[in-house]
Amino acid sequence: MNLEVNLAGIKLKNPVTVASGTFGYGREFSDFYDLGKIGAVITKGTSLKPKNGNKPPRVCETPAGMLNSIGLQNPGVEYFAQNDLPFLRKYDTKIIVNACGNTVEDYVELCRILNTLDIDGVELNLSCPNVKQGCLAFGTTYEGVRNVTSECRKVLDKPLIVKLTPNVTDITETAKAVEDAGADGVSLINTLLAMKIDIEKQRPVLANNTGGLSGPAIKPVAVRMVYQVAQKVNIPILGLGGIVSGDDAVEFMLAGSTAVSIGCGNFIDPYAAPKAVEGIESYLKRHNIEDVNEIIGKIKMN
Repeated sequence: MNLEVNLAGIKLKNPVTVASGTFGYGREFSDFYDLGKIGAVITKGTSLKPKNGNKPPRVCETPAGMLNSIGLQNPGVEYFAQNDLPFLRKYDTKIIVNACGNTVEDYVELCRILNTLDIDGVELNLSCPNVKQGCLAFGTTYEGVRNVTSECRKVLDKPLIVKLTPNVTDITETAKAVEDAGADGVSLINTLLAMKIDIEKQRPVLANNTGGLSGPAIKPVAVRMVYQVAQKVNIPILGLGGIVSGDDAVEFMLAGSTAVSIGCGNFIDPYAAPKAVEGIESYLKRHNIEDVNEIIGKIKMN
């Protein structure tokens, strides 16, 4: 049985990756299983300089999910290159760095540095606030997505995947901008903007007032968006949003994603990713399918 897929020019031994921000840089989860069992580790969002993130409380539970407003806290790309990358390179898995910034210049300089590192690809996080455009996320318009993607493409020889926010009217427009700008793949969806209120205090639970909703609650929205984008672009899709099992992964692949990322599921069960690989294998056996690529985009519409 073949589980290997080609995601944006990155050959994965299986289609299961772990979503940025939910896996750190892999150290904690390496105590549970060999990271070589999954297709790729997508690192925590990494910026040019260290970031402290937002003030707490910045995480809370919601029905069938969680809210976070971490604020992209990370030690910066220099620390990553010196400390985290050597650790990850000990494992037989692909390394994709999630890159974040607050200006186009930030993204470009970060990609210039990442291009020199021993990594397998870059995932641009376009849900970051653009400080030069009123702090609206880069990924909310066709022009914004195409501009930052094309500028990063100029300095990056490695596979480039662009992660899109779902907080837009039509995600197929921003996905098309990714393709038009020369990226190798598109990743969706990032978290949905949401809020939880403490009714006794009559205040938002999160110090930042709002946060990103992830977990099983958003899966139907994510599957729908993956399906829609798959009809509009010809580049591979990395699907994510509420995946906690092999069956969830198969659902995304049928909708059109080449590979999947497990995010909030890692908090529910630290073994979620390798279990998802086993679940995909079980599905293929049950349906007498020899190659996982045969199920990509094979949804039968009513």
